[in-house]
Amino acid sequence: MRQRYLARRLADDPTSNGDELNTLAQALDLSKLRPEQFTQLLKTLHMLGEAGAGVHLNTLSTDSLVRLVSRASKEQLKALADDEILRPFFLDEIFRRMSQQLIHEKVRDVSIVVSWRFTNGDGEDGYDRYQTIIEDGDFAAAKDLDRVPDTTVTLSVYDFILMATGNAAFASMFVTGKVKIKGDYSVAAMLTSYFDIPKPVA
Repeated sequence: MRQRYLARRLADDPTSNGDELNTLAQALDLSKLRPEQFTQLLKTLHMLGEAGAGVHLNTLSTDSLVRLVSRASKEQLKALADDEILRPFFLDEIFRRMSQQLIHEKVRDVSIVVSWRFTNGDGEDGYDRYQTIIEDGDFAAAKDLDRVPDTTVTLSVYDFILMATGNAAFASMFVTGKVKIKGDYSVAAMLTSYFDIPKPVA
C-alpha cells in the first residue's frame, strides 16, 4: 500500500547506491537522442528498478538529475512530461526530494498549505493534483492531503521540472504567465525561499 506522505518514504533502495546510474547520466550525450529515445531510456531504467534488477532511477543523485535536465532539450523534457509512466514518477520524485531540500531554520514558524495543479493531467478537470504542507518545521506532500489550501499554483509539468531543478525561476515564470496563482500570492512568492533549490552546473 502506497504511503500517504511521499516525502516520508525511504529515499533509496538499499541494494543500490546509484553510483553506476550517476556515471551513466554524466556520460550520456543527450544531443544524439531523439525525444522518444530519451524517454525510452528513462522508462527502461525505471522498469528495471520496478523489476528488482538493482538499477533504480530514484537513486540518481539530485546533482545528476539537475545536470540531466539542464542538458536535455525542450522537446526531450516535454516528451518526459507527457509520458504516462515518467510524468507521475518524476512528480512523485521531485516532491519527495523537496523534503530533503527544506531549510528547517526558515520554516520553524511557518504553516502553509499549497495545492498544485498540473495541466494536461488525468483528473476529471484535466489536472494532476498534489498538495504540500509546511508545518511544525516539517514538510509533507501527497496527491490529496484533504487540507484547505492557502494558495493554489497551476503550471505545466515541464515548467515544474525546470523550476524544481533550478533551471527556471518561479518569479520569471509568474511574470510570463507560465505559473498562475489563486489565493494568497505572498505564500507562493515565499515558497521557493524555504528550499535549497539546486543550481545547474556546466
